Amino acid sequence: MDHLSVPTSRPLSRLIESLHRMPGIGPKLAQRLAYYLLRASTDEAQSLVQAIVAVKEEVVLCSVCQNTADTSPCALCQDPARDRSLICVVEEPLDVLALERSGAFKGRYHVLHGCISPIDGIGPEDLKIRELLARMHDEEVQEVIMATNPNLEGEATSMYVQRLLSPLGVKVSRLARGLPFGGDVEYADEVTLSRALQDRHSL
Repeated sequence: MDHLSVPTSRPLSRLIESLHRMPGIGPKLAQRLAYYLLRASTDEAQSLVQAIVAVKEEVVLCSVCQNTADTSPCALCQDPARDRSLICVVEEPLDVLALERSGAFKGRYHVLHGCISPIDGIGPEDLKIRELLARMHDEEVQEVIMATNPNLEGEATSMYVQRLLSPLGVKVSRLARGLPFGGDVEYADEVTLSRALQDRHSL
C-alpha cells in the first residue's frame, strides 16, 4: 500500500501530499515532517508559515545578476570590492552560496536558473541568457567563467553561452576538472571549488 494512501485526517493528508511534492522528500519523510508539525506548538507552526509567506512576498531576483535577494541590485552586485571584470555564470542560486563559501571568487555572478535540457523541455529562452548578454555592454567585463554543473546539460549550456559570447570579444573560461563529471557545484567542497576556479581554462 502507498504510504500516502493510509487513511488519516484530511488536513494531515493534504500536508503530507504537499510535503511529498517537494524535491528530495519521499513519502516516509513527508509523513514524519507532517507529524512533527502536528506535534509542534502553535507558535512554531505559525513561525514556519510566516517564513514561507515572507519568502514568497519579499524575495526578488536581482536586476543585475538574477540571484535571489531581498534588494535589487543585490548586496554582491553593489559591493564595490567585487571585481567587475569577472562574471561567474552558475545554474542556480545555491551555486552562488557554494562558491562564496570557497572564498576563492571575488568577482560578480550571473544565475541562469537552470540549464538547457531538451528532454525536460527547457530551451535557451527559458534561462536568464538574454540578461547575461545585456551585461556584456559593460566595458569592464573582461572574462566570463562558466560554472555550470559538469554533466551533459551543464556542458551543453556552457558551450551554447560560449558561442554567443565569443563574437563579443569577451574571454570565456570553464571551471577545471576538479569537479567530477556528473556532480553538482552546490555539493562540491570548498577546496575542490577553489582549485577548479584557479585552474579554469579558456573555451
